[in-house]
Amino acid sequence: MTATHGLAGRREWTGLAVLLLPVLVLSMDMGVLFFAVPFISTSLEPSGTQQLWIMDMYSFLLAGFLITMGALGDRIGRRRLLMIGAAGFAGASLLAAYSGGADQLIAARALLGITGATVMPSTLALIRNMFHDPKQRQVALAAWGGVLTAGATLGPVAGGLVLDHFWWGSAFLVAIPVMALVLLVGPFLLPEYRAPRSGRFDLPGALLSMAAILPIVYGIKTLAVDGWSLLPALAVPAGLLIGAAFLLRQRTAAHPLIDLGLFRIRTFSGAITVNSVAMFAMMGFALFTSQYLQLVKGMSPLAASLWSLAPSVGVGAAVGVCGALAGRVRPAHLMAGGFLVGAVGFGMMTLVGPHSPLALILVAAGVLAAGSVGTMTLTAEMVVAAAPPEQAGAASATSETAVELGSSLGIALLGAAGAAVYQVRLDGRLPAGLDGDAAQAAQDTLGGAVAVAGRLPGRLGGDLLEATRSAFTDGMHVAAVVGLVFLVGASLAAYRLMRHLPVPAAPAATEQPEPAAV
Repeated sequence: MTATHGLAGRREWTGLAVLLLPVLVLSMDMGVLFFAVPFISTSLEPSGTQQLWIMDMYSFLLAGFLITMGALGDRIGRRRLLMIGAAGFAGASLLAAYSGGADQLIAARALLGITGATVMPSTLALIRNMFHDPKQRQVALAAWGGVLTAGATLGPVAGGLVLDHFWWGSAFLVAIPVMALVLLVGPFLLPEYRAPRSGRFDLPGALLSMAAILPIVYGIKTLAVDGWSLLPALAVPAGLLIGAAFLLRQRTAAHPLIDLGLFRIRTFSGAITVNSVAMFAMMGFALFTSQYLQLVKGMSPLAASLWSLAPSVGVGAAVGVCGALAGRVRPAHLMAGGFLVGAVGFGMMTLVGPHSPLALILVAAGVLAAGSVGTMTLTAEMVVAAAPPEQAGAASATSETAVELGSSLGIALLGAAGAAVYQVRLDGRLPAGLDGDAAQAAQDTLGGAVAVAGRLPGRLGGDLLEATRSAFTDGMHVAAVVGLVFLVGASLAAYRLMRHLPVPAAPAATEQPEPAAV
């Protein structure tokens, strides 16, 4: 059953509310562990690399499976895939909550990523089917984007509130009742949609799309944290070769997962690029901010999560300003300006030290988030309107893949840069008197150092905290410089990709392919 082609009514708007529930949960799950890192370090004792995998595995597999699941939903039914994903996500959340070791938690996060990948493209594609009027669809997409952003903001807060009263695994249990509600009411309020002429599912292409991401990320992270070794050095080019094979497969397959012709639409390819870069910047530095509040400033999870809401003031202002200017200023100017604002936020981060006023990091995080989110508010309608209805799932999945990969690479690359500087700064500089295990724990992560310091006598524990907190902020400075350079380059690229777009006088119509700008 499909929605009528007139104006959406009460059923469609109620169905939209149902669709937004899993979007909120999945975006919250990106940051729900930010304030749980010290507790996980104490309970599971992960290595530095394991800690990064705990944070990143969800996002990487989410990104790796999105294209596959988007194309699968176009074939078996978008609502059906959404229901399967909601059930799987609830089960994986239960496994994550009761993980008994770092490897088990990493595996559970992997399952969360795979099942989450069935949900995200289904929600965006169903909006395309439910809202045929351009103005109503624009409102629905704005709500979708707002909930996605709100979830990323509320995830750390929800984690902090739960961790203030319960054990770290309880942060995962929040998803279970929400997904149960989706399973209960979704079949009655959401339409089903299958592409009428989708063809056979491209299994080789699906395997290639999934196999291309993890080797690249594994290699980058391992080389940055552990230094040179042969296996991760070979993993990066291997992943790139698999990615090239995936593109070749999509170009020659009779029924590809994604029509590469969509990327000849400059609006489509430009919007995807902007989204991925914005998430790279925003999520790549969110982990530093949360750890700084908790491990450097010594806040409780609840206090740190509540203070982390302060940057959302800047985000709200940025969304309002971009919305007001969208009908009067070219998108290229707004997006390029948003990235420059984010670069200013990164510049402010380089001034933050262990003893800096709290306001400095909060304002810097607010400026960074405002610039990133401001650019993303302009792109959702571009992606959805550019694709024909029968490819809405695959096109939405491609957009979400870019977003999730940008977010994951931000956490991995900026996090790995910070971790590498942290370890180099501490090499040979830890205070004398630490035994081998304590020294190794402090060298691995700041969370481990704080846990060790709590068991040491006053002077020795204080010296350890001073050394490790200083090393952490040094790593944060290097990551901020990398982010600043990246966003300045992204500002120039966004202007070049989007300069063909005029000031929008009305919601965009479907665009015909045109050669991409070089």
